[in-house]
Amino acid sequence: MEKYSIREIIARRVALELKDGDVVNLGIGLPTLVPNFLPKGVNVILQSENGLLGMGPSPDPGKEDPNMVNAGGGYITAMPGAASFDSAKSFSIIRGGHVDVTVLGAMQVDENGDLANWTIPGKLTPGMGGAMDLIVGAKRVILAMEHTAKGNPKILKKCTLPLTAKAQVNTIITEMGVMEVTPEGIVLKEINPEYTIEQIQAATEATLIIPKDLKEMKLN
Repeated sequence: MEKYSIREIIARRVALELKDGDVVNLGIGLPTLVPNFLPKGVNVILQSENGLLGMGPSPDPGKEDPNMVNAGGGYITAMPGAASFDSAKSFSIIRGGHVDVTVLGAMQVDENGDLANWTIPGKLTPGMGGAMDLIVGAKRVILAMEHTAKGNPKILKKCTLPLTAKAQVNTIITEMGVMEVTPEGIVLKEINPEYTIEQIQAATEATLIIPKDLKEMKLN
């Protein structure tokens, strides 16, 4: 499957998890594609942790405003009625539990809901950013990520990279399916019909729980 198709499948499925009126924070990369696939009639309020509530889409080429960027440095717009404020106020919103959903990428996640999404030992990286606050402060944490990295599992029994947070992940959505983190382990709730259960388990280090009512992955 081509990389673009994989990213679109993941973004489309994540979009179905969002409800009208949700305050949503999107991580950099793949999560920023999610608003492109929101169902008709579903309007979410996008929050950028550098100080904007009511973030709009990317501007047309040539209409970029250097004063309007998201937390990853990408150009954005503001929706009518948007509010801007300093980053201290923005993080008080996050830490106060006012963000309904955060959608993030991941390097590793494990069966306890632990997440590592910010560094590889020995590599130069910019740091954790606001991910730690978002994962703990948001009411729900959804991971939007490819199932493997260079053929290696990213859904593990135990994370080996430095953690962003422990036991905070609720839902994992990959090109292979939709998984929920439960006290018993990771439950495969929906399966992409292009894959078999055996293929998904082979690409996953953690042992997946397969329910009797396993459903086909929804995309619209």
